[in-house]
Amino acid sequence: MITDSELSDYIDIEKLELEGFTRSIAEIEWLLLILVLLYYLSPGVEFTYPFGVFVSFALFAAFVMAFHYINYFTIPSSWKIAMETWAMILFVSWVIISSGDVNNPLLSLYILIIIASALSLGKLITFLEFALITSIYIYISYPVYAVNGLTLNDVINFMTVFVPILLVTYVTVMLAADVQHGKQVLRLLSETDDMTGFKNKRSFNTLLKTEFNKALRYTRRFSIMMIDADNLKEINDRFGHSAGDRLIKQMASTIKDVLRSSDIISRYGGDEFTVLMPETDSQDAKEAGEKVRLAIQNSSFDLRGNRITTTVSIGVSGFPVDTNNVDDLLNCADKALYESKRVGRNRVTLFTELPHAPV
Repeated sequence: MITDSELSDYIDIEKLELEGFTRSIAEIEWLLLILVLLYYLSPGVEFTYPFGVFVSFALFAAFVMAFHYINYFTIPSSWKIAMETWAMILFVSWVIISSGDVNNPLLSLYILIIIASALSLGKLITFLEFALITSIYIYISYPVYAVNGLTLNDVINFMTVFVPILLVTYVTVMLAADVQHGKQVLRLLSETDDMTGFKNKRSFNTLLKTEFNKALRYTRRFSIMMIDADNLKEINDRFGHSAGDRLIKQMASTIKDVLRSSDIISRYGGDEFTVLMPETDSQDAKEAGEKVRLAIQNSSFDLRGNRITTTVSIGVSGFPVDTNNVDDLLNCADKALYESKRVGRNRVTLFTELPHAPV
């Protein structure tokens, strides 16, 4: 039987990553404030517009505190992180403008922002931010070049400032893309059954919860179908586990061929498959189950001169007719499945057909 805790077992990895990035971005923002303050208070450092630095410092500090306080109880998202990186760029840029020095050491702070963006926001946003930083620097430098004229030394200084930033942007973006690709591959492997290529139990439970929430919100219906082989143990005992594995693969192929592409199939464990059927009432799901049952009954394969066949027992439950609780929905299909086995196997049973249909 299926326990209630199995549906709460999933961890939203993407949400956790965004929460981690949000915390890291906040720490980087405070680090920027500290570094600017230390530079501002350093002996011998002069600013053309010292009041402008003070105002930008105060405004950015207020932004950081207000932004994180307002969003403390909200779901983290990429666009919020993007807003913070754009604010960091504007803060550093204004401080440099206020310093009146186009070669201000604080230019290196852009590298910190670029790294944070590459790791959390991806390639496109990071290159857009690099383009913005370059545009701002050209804007800051233009009055100097307009008066004195653009010299070879100016070009060399520009390259000295921006080649490192460009290299850091490129390398960090490429590394972040490789890391993201690796995570996607690992995530796919963690959500997929090796033998059949279907969703595994953990992944299916997550998708079921998502579909359940959609059904509640938009008043939709859906059904659950549980499919279990009737004689896998006998085949394993007689012909070996390789025959049983081949049987499971054939069952998986048959189920996939019969059902719709919109139906979500999982190998729930052993020889048991579970199907989530969106926009389908339990009666239509039963008809689909009959097609699956007949297709598997009529399929077979040859193993060393022996014809291997099987039948399946199927249980079906539907939302919201059978239950309006996501934890109970699988239990309803499970009980209908065991009723199919109890009364003779090789049949499809609706949960509503059970005596008293207890949840």
